[in-house]
Amino acid sequence: MNVHRAQEILAADEKITVELNGLPVWIDSVDASKAVAKVHAEENPADSRLVTVQELEEVH
Repeated sequence: MNVHRAQEILAADEKITVELNGLPVWIDSVDASKAVAKVHAEENPADSRLVTVQELEEVH
């Protein structure tokens, strides 16, 4: 995924499924200057981490 798409998903009103290594995650924030996103596991909001946006995959 690219930074622009991650920002679009973050701003979207509808739920867009995103995965990190095959596991569903929510995007909490995007830092465009560093091309990273803060995400958390859908089932465990306390499990947040910083990842590169390239690691994220939109599920269609």
